[in-house]
Amino acid sequence: MTRKERYHHIINYFETNMPVAETELTFDNPYELLVAVILSAQCTDKRVNMTTPDIFRKYPTVKALSKATSDELFPFIKSISYPNNKTKHLIGMANMVLEKFNGEIPMTVEELVQLPGVGRKTANVITSVIDQQPNMAVDTHVFRVSKRIGLVPQTLTTPLAVEKELVKNIPESLVHKAHHWLILHGRYTCLARNPKCDQCGITTACAWYQKEVKRAQTTQQKH
Repeated sequence: MTRKERYHHIINYFETNMPVAETELTFDNPYELLVAVILSAQCTDKRVNMTTPDIFRKYPTVKALSKATSDELFPFIKSISYPNNKTKHLIGMANMVLEKFNGEIPMTVEELVQLPGVGRKTANVITSVIDQQPNMAVDTHVFRVSKRIGLVPQTLTTPLAVEKELVKNIPESLVHKAHHWLILHGRYTCLARNPKCDQCGITTACAWYQKEVKRAQTTQQKH
């Protein structure tokens, strides 16, 4: 199977079986999503969703958050990974949004990455989720799954390289959705250590499955 055929098969599968693919973070507006995504680094969406309601009640706007002190905000996120850094990032982000972007969450990757706590992955999430821009956020799930199933070469070693390869091969109108397809597939089916191949609908197009699982089956038959 060529890589082009693999993309075609996998995209068709997800369009049919996962027509609605969205972030699992809970939010009502761009400000809330940005806070949630900053908190989600090295942390589960489930944990973030347990934490953000109290934050948003206390700090419902960028302006309110900008006035918080570290001592006030820290208790709300102490159960999140790297709470000290994220406390500083959130307050710094809120202040920069007010001072540099007139209180509006910017909606380009170039502007978003200027904010404290916001890297390219976070910026891609914000712009693709809020604005359906054709940006591909490459987290650990996307990085692992896209290489394992054969959408990108194994030789690619950085999230940016994987991002560029995926964006190049996925129809522009589907990039924002494909990000969630790959994340959710990696989170619930294509697990890092024990992928649930028996529950997977794309094994016929999966490079790893075709190579490793069939090799194991052949070895078993010989014994």
